This record gives sequence, structure tokens and C-alpha cells, in this order.
Amino acid sequence: MLREIDKNLWVAEQPLKYFGLSVGTRMTVIRLANGELVVISPIQIDESTIQQLNQIGDVAHIIAPNLYHYLFTSNFKAFYPKATLWAAPGLKSKTPELPIDQVIQEDKNSFLNEIQYLLFDGFRTFGLSGPDLLNECVFFHVQSRTLVLTDTAYNFDESFSLLTQLAARVIGGYKTLSPSLLEKFSTREKDQVKQSVTKILAWDFERVIVAHGSIVENNGKQRFREGYEWFLGLSLKTAV
Repeated sequence: MLREIDKNLWVAEQPLKYFGLSVGTRMTVIRLANGELVVISPIQIDESTIQQLNQIGDVAHIIAPNLYHYLFTSNFKAFYPKATLWAAPGLKSKTPELPIDQVIQEDKNSFLNEIQYLLFDGFRTFGLSGPDLLNECVFFHVQSRTLVLTDTAYNFDESFSLLTQLAARVIGGYKTLSPSLLEKFSTREKDQVKQSVTKILAWDFERVIVAHGSIVENNGKQRFREGYEWFLGLSLKTAV
């Protein structure tokens, strides 16, 4: 079920467990000026969501934003075969069975002229086989001043299970917009991460949508900066 967040901006959520924890997952839908819809990190689609999407616009772009968020992408593409499936760098070789049409490249994908975006360099997540590059593409919807993240920060609170709250209190991501200790220990290329974060802080965003955790409606830039100051262990300047 789509939920309107702002003008030309919607989200939809569904339950999801990771390492036994209920973390949920969220997709973001942005409507461009020409009526085309950009769907970031698709969830399992159902008839109700299809009807809602068709009412608000034409699904033209489906995005698998990193090397981990692609589970429901093929199914989504099957419902919208004419849509272009964009994928983070490296996903095509990791999952050759995915019907990927285009690989996201900075400064080369003109379809996102209403959405700024960048590839988050150097960030690693902790997967089943250990530390692994995430290759996440993050997005900034200028009109609604919204930053869209997938796995580069979490924000768990009382709306999640007690077990998830406890885990987030221990490893990070509980009422803080930040990665967890798992990502902190996995990531060695801190200079690359700092460069990416600095570019993100140059964007004029207030709201932050995350795939796992609650949406940050206010003071999103400050909270993002504070979360990454902890992650990097240094102070960061926030662009005015």
C-alpha cells in the first residue's frame, strides 16, 4: 500500500527479517514532471499497489540501488516490462539472471534530471560471507528536500520489535541516523566514505527516507551528519 509523504513522493513498506531481526523494508516512489515514476528499491508487489501506482503515473524506471537490494526487482520488472531497470555497479555480474537494462553511472544517466544522486564510495556492509562492498547509489529529491538511503544508515525506534530495539541499542542505529558497528568495523576506506558524505551534506535536505527504520521528517541533515561523525570518528561540516 502506497503512502504519500510529500508532493510527488510516496513510500510502501513490508516486513523483512535480516539475521533473524525484524527490520522491515521500504521502497520509495518519485513522480517526475512528465508523469513518469521512479521506483527505488522495489518491495514485493501486490494488486493494490499496482492499482495505486497506475493511478499516480507511469512506472518508467525501476532501481536496484545497491548490491543487496534486488530481491523483488525481477518480479516488479515482470509487471512493468517496458520500464528501464537500473542497477548499481557490480550487480550485473553478481546476479546475471536479473533483467538489468542499464547500470547507474554518475553524471551519465540523464533520466534523473529532477533527482540528484551519487555512488557512495568505500562503504562496506557485513553480509553472510563477511565484509562486502555495498556500491549504493543514494538519491536527493530536490522538490521535497528528501534524501533517500537504502543500507547506508538505519533509524530504529519503539515501532520495531523489542529484539530489534535491543540489537540496535547494542550495535547502533537506535534513534540515530547512522550505520551500525558492523558497517563501521567492515569499512576500511574511510577517506572515500568521507568524500561521499561531504557531497551529500552539500544537498539541501530536511527529510531522510531509509529502507530499514523510521523515516526522519525533521533535522535530517543534522542527524545524518552526526551519525557519520560517529561512523568516521571525526567532525564534518554541514553546507548551509
